[in-house]
Amino acid sequence: MKKISPSPSPPYICAVFTSIRTNIDEGYEEMNNLLFNEIKNIDGYIGNEVFRDKDGFGVNVSYWKDLVSLKKWKNNQLHKKAQKLGKTKWYKEYKLRICKVEREYDFRIN
Repeated sequence: MKKISPSPSPPYICAVFTSIRTNIDEGYEEMNNLLFNEIKNIDGYIGNEVFRDKDGFGVNVSYWKDLVSLKKWKNNQLHKKAQKLGKTKWYKEYKLRICKVEREYDFRIN
């Protein structure tokens, strides 16, 4: 079941990673699973939301308590290894946007 990530009261930080995959799948799923397990151990990590379509276009939004927390993830050794592999194997193109959430609104039918 798909789930919207919980979030604290603003302000907080989000990192929006938009990418287009190559046709190379070798090791991608394994690394992705390792990363999702690793990121949960970073102090200040709140959650994430991920989407990828059948054509390889994807968006991964991760939520962070503050920029200091996000920097811990940036400097994580497994994450750095994944970045190198991403550039050489898995991504045709990507863009990372760092944003400060000032306000949020929600709606839910119970």
